[in-house]
Amino acid sequence: MTKMRSFDLVIIGAGPAGLGLARSLADSALQIAVVEVQSESILADPPEDGRDIALTHTSEKIMADLGMWPLIPEDQVGTIRDAKVIDGRSPFALHFDSKGSSETGYLGRIVPNYLIRKAAYEVAKDQPNLTLLCDSEVVDVKTDMTQGGVTLADGTVLEAALVVAADSRFSQTRRKMGIAASSLDFGRVVIVCEMTHDLPHHDTAFECFHYDQTLAILPMVGNTSSVVVTLPTQRAEAVMNLSGDEFAADIALRFENRLGPMKLVTKRHPYPLVGVLAKQFVGTRFALVGDAAVGMHPVTAHGYNLGLSGAHVLAREILAAVHNGSDIGATNGLKRYEAAHRKVVLPLYHGTNMLVRLFTDTSPPARLLRGAALRLGHLLPPVKKQIVHKLTRIEGHLR
Repeated sequence: MTKMRSFDLVIIGAGPAGLGLARSLADSALQIAVVEVQSESILADPPEDGRDIALTHTSEKIMADLGMWPLIPEDQVGTIRDAKVIDGRSPFALHFDSKGSSETGYLGRIVPNYLIRKAAYEVAKDQPNLTLLCDSEVVDVKTDMTQGGVTLADGTVLEAALVVAADSRFSQTRRKMGIAASSLDFGRVVIVCEMTHDLPHHDTAFECFHYDQTLAILPMVGNTSSVVVTLPTQRAEAVMNLSGDEFAADIALRFENRLGPMKLVTKRHPYPLVGVLAKQFVGTRFALVGDAAVGMHPVTAHGYNLGLSGAHVLAREILAAVHNGSDIGATNGLKRYEAAHRKVVLPLYHGTNMLVRLFTDTSPPARLLRGAALRLGHLLPPVKKQIVHKLTRIEGHLR
C-alpha cells in the first residue's frame, strides 16, 4: 500500500540553494519537505571538496539574513580587495580596484564550499516547519493543475502544492519533468586545491589566461591561496599525477613567482567543466533553483551566487502568495520568479561563455582582440567601474 505524506512545498536537493530556500521560509506556516539522496551525517559534516566559493556582497547579505554567515569561521574567510586579469605574457593587466568602487572596501569574499554547505544544514536542521528526508532517492515526479507528487524509492509519495528541484546541474528531476537544458561541454577539466606561498597576496585575485591553460589565484586568509587550474581534458590526468612538489613548482613558474615558492597543502580535486542552462525555470507547480536552473563556468565566480539569489527571489514570490492567501504553486508567481531570475542569469551565462571562448582561443585575431579588450578596460575607468559593480552585486535580486 502506497504511503502518502502531504506538505505545502517539496524541495529536492539539500545543497545550499535548496536549504537556503527552505530557510527563507522558516517564518511562514508552510510545511516543507527537503529530500536528499545523501545521508544526514554527510550534510552535517561535508567532506572538503577543494572548491572555494567567491561570494558577492549580495550573497554575503543573504547568508547573514539566513543566519549562515556567523557560522563561517573568521579564519576561513578570505577577502578580495583587488583583482587582475592577465593575458599570457602581455604587459597589460586589467586591474579592478575596490577603492572608491565599493562602500565595503572589498570586491568579495572567498569561503570554502564545504563550510557553506555545513552552515546551510546547521541553520535549517531544527527548523520547526521543515522535514528533512535523507537517504531518499526520488524515482518519479509528476505535477498537474491541482498538486504535485514526488515518489521516493521506498514507495512513499509526497504531495505538495509546489515542487522545487535543487539537485545539481545534471538534475534528474528536471529531466523527469521534461524540461530540456542546453549543455556546453568546454572539453576542459578544473583542478582545484589550496596552496601556501612565501610572499603575501595583498588580498588580490588573479585570473591568468595562458594559451594552454587558465590559472586563477584567489586570496584566502594569510599566505594561503585557492588555486584553480583549467586545462584541456586530455592533459588533466598528467597534471593530477604530478607529485605535490612538482605541481607546486609548475604553478609558481606559471604565476611568474609573484608569490614566491608555493606549497600544496590540500588534495587536488578534478571536476569536468560543463555549463548548463535550463530552457525554462518553471513548469506546472514546479520550479528550478541553483545549478538545476543554471550551471556556470567558474571564471566569473557567479555559480553559487546565482543559486542563492535565485532561491531568494523564489522565496519572495512564495511568501507574497502566503501573505495574500493565494496558491504558492500558481503559475503567475512562478512566472514572475522565472522572469526576474532569467533577466539576471542570461547576460551572465552567455557573457561568461563568450569571455571564456575569447580568452582560450589561440588564433591571432583572438589574441589581438584580447589585447584590445585589456587596453580598453585599462584606459576607460567607467568601463572598469561598471565591471566592478557587476562583480560585487547581482542586480534585481534584493528589492
